[in-house]
Amino acid sequence: MVQKLHEIEERPKRALLISFVAEKKDSAFDGDVNEAVPGMELEGLAQTLELDIAGHEVVRVRDRQPKFGMGSGKAEELAQTANRLEADCLVFDGEISPSQQRNWEDLAKVPVLDRQELIIQIFAMRATTKEAELQVRLAELNYRLPRLAHKYIDLSRQRGGRYGTKGAGETRLETDRRQIEKQIHKLEKEIEGIKKSRYVQRRQRERQGLPVCAVVGYTNAGKSSLLNVFTGAAVHVEDKLFATLDTTTRRFEPEPGMTALLTDTVGFIRRLPHSLVKAFRSTLEEAACANLLIHVLDASDPGIENCRQTTVSVLQELGAGEIPVITVLNKCDLLTDEVQKESLLARFPEALAVSIKNGDGLEQLKYRIAKELKDLYLQVNTAHGKKHLQEKGGL
Repeated sequence: MVQKLHEIEERPKRALLISFVAEKKDSAFDGDVNEAVPGMELEGLAQTLELDIAGHEVVRVRDRQPKFGMGSGKAEELAQTANRLEADCLVFDGEISPSQQRNWEDLAKVPVLDRQELIIQIFAMRATTKEAELQVRLAELNYRLPRLAHKYIDLSRQRGGRYGTKGAGETRLETDRRQIEKQIHKLEKEIEGIKKSRYVQRRQRERQGLPVCAVVGYTNAGKSSLLNVFTGAAVHVEDKLFATLDTTTRRFEPEPGMTALLTDTVGFIRRLPHSLVKAFRSTLEEAACANLLIHVLDASDPGIENCRQTTVSVLQELGAGEIPVITVLNKCDLLTDEVQKESLLARFPEALAVSIKNGDGLEQLKYRIAKELKDLYLQVNTAHGKKHLQEKGGL
């Protein structure tokens, strides 16, 4: 059984963070235009996993070398920095291959996490329901499977007996691989069953004739807080990344006499690991089945444009790119500079400025939702009424 980082008794507590800025276009180390944004995000991820930050190094990479993803000289320099700062783990803001992970651990003599594992471990720490735990477990196993080899590489060299006989390490590796593959298959079947149940629940909601609004956006933008304020739900809210992983649907009234369903969704993040997107697909698809999207942005985030683009990209991948959207600039109470606020509104002219914490702008948001839903509300209920009459033999 794969052990989770947050369950290890003496887990790493002090991390040296390493961000890459690629001088050439690269899929793993993509070199964001705003170098501060990925750095700030990596720090937020590390703090969410309750790691103390010993330091943060930003490395410019011209050509990625296969051994460390950079030159050996720079890698040795970073290993020495980690030792000097007494860091007991390295955390990379990018994906590193299994062989690179092994090379870094051999060099620095401390555990090494890449961005993918960091986010998966945060999801594992945050998962509270059976569905979320299954989804995270599946992502963990898919991440671990190609990384099994380096655990047994020394044992696999211990060959004995007749020519071609497999060593003890290879036998153990193959056994573990088969066990993990069986677990993956079992989890996929369980998640498929949950997906079918979610589909049935969705069809039941559709029969009620109520339009569905899905709250989407970057993690920690205020989606769950909006759901709580509008519906009286008691969804967990915390000023940390990925505070909630489960979808919650509640009734609410944008205006008197109009009822709709409001659904909270799991937050997005830059370069969300593919294994998590795949595992949480049934959950994320709640957004693709909505009639209206409420895209919540953190107005105080300096990387707000990157956050917007990330969310739009994930929505398009899920097939939700054509659904009507209301853009909400939350946390406007944190903008003390009026010039900054006006500049932000100029960049997002169709957006509504609100503060869920203080309640500012929420009535305007309800009015906007009601306005968007009115035509849809009539269409949905008319179609529902016709279907009901057909079932009763009235048409």
